[in-house]
Amino acid sequence: MPHFRIVPPALVFGALLSLAGCSENAEQKPANAPAVKPEVSVMTLHPTSVAITALLPGRTAASLIAEVRPQVGGIVRKRNFQEGGSVREGDVLYEIDPATYQAAYDSAVAAVAKANGAVPSAQARVDRYRGLSRNDAVSQQDLDEALGTLAQANADVASAKAALETARINLDYTKIRAPIGGRVGASTVTVGALVTADQTTSLTTIRQIDPINVDVTQSSANLLKLRRAIEDGRLKTTGANVSVTLKLEDGSDYNRTGRIEFLDAAVEETTGSVTVRAEFPNPEQLLLPGVYVRAVIQEGIRQNSYLVPQRAVSRNTKGEATAKFVLPDGKVDERVLNVDRSIGNSWLVADGIEDGARVVVEGNQRVRAGQEVTTSDVIVNDATGELEQAAKETGGAAKPVDVSAAEPAASGQAPAPLASKN
Repeated sequence: MPHFRIVPPALVFGALLSLAGCSENAEQKPANAPAVKPEVSVMTLHPTSVAITALLPGRTAASLIAEVRPQVGGIVRKRNFQEGGSVREGDVLYEIDPATYQAAYDSAVAAVAKANGAVPSAQARVDRYRGLSRNDAVSQQDLDEALGTLAQANADVASAKAALETARINLDYTKIRAPIGGRVGASTVTVGALVTADQTTSLTTIRQIDPINVDVTQSSANLLKLRRAIEDGRLKTTGANVSVTLKLEDGSDYNRTGRIEFLDAAVEETTGSVTVRAEFPNPEQLLLPGVYVRAVIQEGIRQNSYLVPQRAVSRNTKGEATAKFVLPDGKVDERVLNVDRSIGNSWLVADGIEDGARVVVEGNQRVRAGQEVTTSDVIVNDATGELEQAAKETGGAAKPVDVSAAEPAASGQAPAPLASKN
């Protein structure tokens, strides 16, 4: 049989009064407590002129290439260059045994002398027959034969001189000279090797690398977009002399500026790209042919544009770029941005932003459109993407901003508001 404990009425009445007091305090506390506004970091945007550049992959190539081949045959007697070194135009690279060609040259010299020896007697005979023919002392036939002999003697002289010139050229070809100046590659033959005038294998290759060419590829679609932007006036070109800079394989910048040489007249059918060639000075010969580089080409200048930090931009469910702005009344406004391209650590936006607009760069994940917030002014270092506190009007260097408090907590709790640095 269950037992029931009788509670005194005074205790029951006291418990009811206690519960009523707690309920009253719970209802009155939110009404009396002031509303806490979340704090966000904002950056004030102003229009600026932005240099539009294109980062294109490419490879270096020698401005001139010469494959050295023999023009006469013979035995290589000497090599006069250091493989991998530099040579000047006209330097003797190889020497072929000239004995046979020297003999041919000497024979041609003798032939010229022999031919010249027959000319005076033939000329004297013609002169004598002309004087006698006036008195009919010799027949016209004898005079014609004398003239023919003189013409033959002169022709023999001309033929002998041509043979002499050929022999001289062949003798000179025994010294194989550099057709251009530049860096010479490895030799494919050694001293004592037999070479021929018609061989397909080159003896060595010379590459001129100062200046050096850089061949990059640009898609035809980007070229079409660029031309339309120029025609519409949205992009102002820098003129005919477009400057180009290089980023090397290790990420460093090449310390010299190049210029565009030409744009290929045809589009590659398989890739849909166009070859653009730039020329760079290379006096230190730091750039060698075949090196992979990235060329930064200045396409033009976009005026009255805005640079929105990338950390302030997110994507909505439609994939559109959005950013939150703080209106003059302190409320948040979310906008869809028409992003053109990335410039450093910012996005280039041509329209949809007014001068003096304040974009939320930190704390935008914990606020929503229409919510009233408090702000602290910061700037974003475009080179690093880090936040820095905006300098006051009285001047002073920008100071780094501690943004660790603005990061969402790992436990899922609401992040603490960003501490003011003012």
